[in-house]
This record gives sequence, structure tokens and C-alpha cells, in this order.
Amino acid sequence: MAVLVTGGAGFIGSHIVDRLIERGYDVVVVDNLISGNARNINPKAKFYKRDIRDDLEDIFKENRIEFCIHQAAQVSVSKSMEDPLLDCSVNILGTVNLLNYCRKYSVKKFVYASSAAVYGEPKYLPVDEKHPEDPLSFYGISKLSAEKYIERFAESCGFEYVIFRYSNVYGPRQDPFGEGGVVAIFCERMQNAKDVTIFGDGNQTRDFIYVEDVAEANCLVLENSVSGIFNLSTNTRTSVNDLFEMISSLTGYKKNAIYAPKREGDIDHSCLDNSLLKSAFSFSPKYQLKEGLQITIEYFKDRSV
Repeated sequence: MAVLVTGGAGFIGSHIVDRLIERGYDVVVVDNLISGNARNINPKAKFYKRDIRDDLEDIFKENRIEFCIHQAAQVSVSKSMEDPLLDCSVNILGTVNLLNYCRKYSVKKFVYASSAAVYGEPKYLPVDEKHPEDPLSFYGISKLSAEKYIERFAESCGFEYVIFRYSNVYGPRQDPFGEGGVVAIFCERMQNAKDVTIFGDGNQTRDFIYVEDVAEANCLVLENSVSGIFNLSTNTRTSVNDLFEMISSLTGYKKNAIYAPKREGDIDHSCLDNSLLKSAFSFSPKYQLKEGLQITIEYFKDRSV
């Protein structure tokens, strides 16, 4: 069975590719390598250096794609605000381009990486899938718009779909620079004895999920006929201050955090209810935060050598 993974050279996508290959799937990767890294690509995968907005006809035709796991995206919230046309082009038009090929070549299932950003400021915690959708950024709007296209394509074409709304994913291969996740930034800076900045008072909370759990969920849904929208999370709140202390303890970091003003648009608290996913697929995250952090720290330790 052939699976197309867009963004398969990226942080999350490359872990999904590895897991699929372990399960015996034939994996095709599409990535433009703007944010992905060729070193992340499993050598057993077939790789095409393409943009998701490109002509992908030959890829679908030659490889007889049966499943599409769509991870490629413009993921920067700040860039979406600076350049909404680019954000729209990649996240909406790129997704519609893929969906057109999925329709033409009768793909069985479409799996999409969405985000907690579609909810906006939480009206209650934990946030379930019935929570109102009110994104605060163009990034959140583009992800939500892509969701709507997927639902309508699936309804009209008859293929199955799963939309995952990710909480804060962390783990090896995450970019610690730019808008990289806070775990990657903390790990890289602590390993190199650099100052660590916390924006706000550090009491803001996030729902951290390890990347291997995300990869496992993406593979699992290919083997199940359920369709729908699901939060992919741990349903656990961890403050940024507590995260700082945990990583400091695991790395032996001795400096104190530097506190800076809260960034505009940052949500104070975020936690996603994952009970719907648990009931639909009998899936629960395997990795506890401390365990995932230890593996991530070892990854950044090796990078700093």
C-alpha cells in the first residue's frame, strides 16, 4: 500500500515516514525542503523535491497512492500575519491541490495536520472538538479553511478523512530556531549554556505531546475506517516555568530564566481534550513528558557535539 506523506522531510512528517516504513508501507515523500531537511528522509522512502502547489500528477499516477498524510504547511503564526497571501497559498491552495489529485486517483483516506490554533482563545478547558472555532491569526484561519475543504471533498468524493488538531508537539528533529517549539528552544539553549528567555510570567500552560505519539496516531488511523476531527494531545497542562525547571534539572543547567514581556497574541492556557480520539481509535499517548524530554535532550546533546 502506497502512502504519500507531504512534508516528510520535516519534524513531524519524518517521524511518520519512519513509522510507516516500519509497518511495511510503501512511502512516497513530497517536500520542498524550505523548512524540511533532506537528512531526515528515511532512505527507504521515495522522495520528490516538490511544493504541494506544484503539478503532482506523475507522483499519484506512477506510485498508485492509496493514502495521503498531509503534514506540509506554512507553520509560522507571525509570518502568516506578515504575509497572509503566502500563508493562504500554501495552507489552503496547496491543500486543495492535493485534494484534487486525491479525488482524481481515488485515494482511500486523507489525513491532515491541523492545529489547536483553530480554536483561538479557550472559553473553557480542556478544549474539546465542540469548542467554538475562532482563530486569532491568519495561520489559524488557513488551517480551519483547509479543514472545511477536506470535509466537503470527502463528502462529495466518498473518501475517508481524519483531521488531527495537534497540541504542542515536541521531540527530536524540531527546529530550535525562529518559531521552533519552546521545548526545542529550551533544550538547544540549555545544552549550550545560553540564556533562556520566558515571555510573560511563565505561569502560562501548554499541552505537550511527544512526536512519536503523534506519528503512531497518524499511522493508526490508516488501519481504521473512522472519519472525523480529533484532538491529538495528552490532555495535561504544564506551565512554562515547570517546563524550564524540568529541562534544567535534566540538563544540569544552572542559570535562571530571563523574563520578558508577554508576546502579543499569546494564549495564557491551552489544553486539548483527547477523549474522542481515545474512544474512536483506542489510542492514548505512550510517552510521559519527562521521558520524552530526556530523549529530546539527548538528541540536542548529540547535535551540540
